[in-house]
Amino acid sequence: MGRIGRIARRSFLIGSVAVAGGVAFGTWRYRTPYANPLHEGLPTGAAALTPYVLIESGNITLITPRADKGQGAYSAQAALIAEELDVTLEQIRVDPGPPSRAYWNTALSEMVADFTAPGDGLINSAAHGTLDAMMKFAGMQITGGSTTVADSFTKLRAAGASARETLKAAAAERHGVPRDRLSTGEGAVVLPDGTRIPYTDLAAQAARIEPVQDVPLRAPSEWRLIGKPMQRIDIIAKSTGTLTYGIDREVPGMAHATVLLNPAQGGARHGFDASEARAMRGVKAVLPVTGGVAVVADNTWRAIQAARRVQAEWGEAAFPPTMEAHWQTLSDAFTEDRIDSRKRDDGNVADRLQNNGIIEAEYRAPYLAHAPLEPISAIVQVNDGGAEVWTGTQIPRFVQGNVADIAGIPFEAVTVHAEYIGGSFGHRLEDEIVRRATEVAVQLPGTPIKLTYSREEDMSHEFTRQIAMARLRGSVRDGQVDTLDLGIAMPSVIASQMGRQDQPVPGPDSEIVAGAWDQPFAVPNQRVTGYRAPELAPISSWRSVGASTNGFFYNAALDELIHAAGADPMEERLRLCDDPLARKVLEAVAEMSAWDGTAPGDGRGRGVALTYSFGVPCAEVIEVTGTGRGISIDKVWVAAEVGLVVDPINFRNLVQGGVIFGLGHAMNCEITYTDGVADQNNFHAYEGMRLRQCPEISVRGLENGDKIRGIGEPPVPPAAPALAAAIFAVTGTRLREMPFSRQVAFA
Repeated sequence: MGRIGRIARRSFLIGSVAVAGGVAFGTWRYRTPYANPLHEGLPTGAAALTPYVLIESGNITLITPRADKGQGAYSAQAALIAEELDVTLEQIRVDPGPPSRAYWNTALSEMVADFTAPGDGLINSAAHGTLDAMMKFAGMQITGGSTTVADSFTKLRAAGASARETLKAAAAERHGVPRDRLSTGEGAVVLPDGTRIPYTDLAAQAARIEPVQDVPLRAPSEWRLIGKPMQRIDIIAKSTGTLTYGIDREVPGMAHATVLLNPAQGGARHGFDASEARAMRGVKAVLPVTGGVAVVADNTWRAIQAARRVQAEWGEAAFPPTMEAHWQTLSDAFTEDRIDSRKRDDGNVADRLQNNGIIEAEYRAPYLAHAPLEPISAIVQVNDGGAEVWTGTQIPRFVQGNVADIAGIPFEAVTVHAEYIGGSFGHRLEDEIVRRATEVAVQLPGTPIKLTYSREEDMSHEFTRQIAMARLRGSVRDGQVDTLDLGIAMPSVIASQMGRQDQPVPGPDSEIVAGAWDQPFAVPNQRVTGYRAPELAPISSWRSVGASTNGFFYNAALDELIHAAGADPMEERLRLCDDPLARKVLEAVAEMSAWDGTAPGDGRGRGVALTYSFGVPCAEVIEVTGTGRGISIDKVWVAAEVGLVVDPINFRNLVQGGVIFGLGHAMNCEITYTDGVADQNNFHAYEGMRLRQCPEISVRGLENGDKIRGIGEPPVPPAAPALAAAIFAVTGTRLREMPFSRQVAFA
């Protein structure tokens, strides 16, 4: 833990200032920081130098720039600042702050570096440094990749520590007491005689002194919040239905809109007849937008009803009309000229596969919708020379730029208010809702336009998870796994997603093999090849991205080889595991589930899977029972290595949610296309796990690593393969294609 104990002056520039009763503190990395985004429009009586702590008019506001989409991001960020600032979570309020280059995501660059040069060596460090500089230069303010805590853990605590010590210095100057004789607590500096001076009373004086830097961060033994169970700052509002999500936001004078888009996603709109819709009650306008039409009315319900009366002529989708053609495209991609990467090629796979007894299998994973509970919405107002946006987003600076382009105004003239998000799973890494709202707002200048998609439009025009196929060729020897050759074909997620942002993506797409090539199993002869299929339906990041499919492919392939070798699935994984942290995760989940290599009996079966993704080894054991009504999922044991568990309650909730998310989609969900039109457009046709089907889930977080990692995505990839293995143990049926309900019934 020594690396997080002290922030050196040369590594971070930490400042503080206060003017007219206000003060703000934060942490800047690198010698040349960006301009403080809090300066513009600063309220009277407040002051700000750095981006994370604002003290004004008796309020302490902590800036939490990573989006909260239900995973507790605001609470986690606030707790990290509050830990060193010496305030309670009840004393503060949070604000996501404005879009700004200052909030670039440092941990995201580390994740990308791990994909290109895994490990902790010099090459990885150089890659991380280069990519971080690029991220900073580009101002990549993105929430994703389970990076919120990793990105925030040091810099937000350092911001709080600098603020605390500068306030103490101000009190020392005022009262003639050495700073080292002062203490702090609950938003106040405490003098030796016990007198408490609120931070807000010291703000003006703190602005006039040199900021205190080189502040030692508190040892874990002194932590009040980190590692302790916390009550999330939004839990009461969410429990009472009073939290304002993006879809709840209202602004004065706004009109309501919805869209009718070409059912064949991405197809053109050739013409439309809106005469019937325009005559309906409350309708204000029917306007063209990209790929369809927008109906503007005095409320959302009337807009949706009127949109259904619009008659339009539609063009065809830009991708194959049948699912058979999609799968055939993937099948045809397993060729040398389609190789995107071969990041792992150990031993001599080609020679070993010349022997007899080759084991072969093919695996498939379908398109999947993100399907968050909150349909997407945005409010956009365009005036002369400026625009204002209210929406839930994980990419606020992309939103800012795209609105500016559509409205023909400067980037800086766009104000973005980031709202609470009612679920995302990657959905809010897209901004099509904001773009179309802007198209409408440009045609009705001065009127705030609240655009809300109907559930059907939202789901049927998704940028889904990638469709993917994998092929195994392998062999065993002397009761052990000897050779594993895994090829994976899918279109490029990153090219599709970033292409919609007009961002070039040079080189291979690491997501094609993520969660497969980097697994901690030393099979003597092992090769993982990624084949880049042509673009099909538009796709995007879906919770755990490439690992969401590849965790299933790799573990399923390994299970087939272990079974052929006659070995125990847990013991053989432990034998092959060459990473100490991953091995401890496997040992933990084996101990939790009392795995002893014997079948549980009574019609029950168990499966195990481990996937290393986002820097986290996560293992799951699943126990099922075969019943007359189908497969019952009874128990799940999960262990994951994250370096440090910031909040045990939120950690457990995120892991359990990830398991349920992974299981429900593996059981039942898929998006299919007929004539380019999605066949599933609401939850009745996209059924996840029912409450009665939810198993008992036991969770353990390990803290052996020296890097802080996130947990939002890692529990998803192992869920499907562990379930498939458990079902095989009961039924003898090898499940190689999701959703599993195609082959088995679930009770």
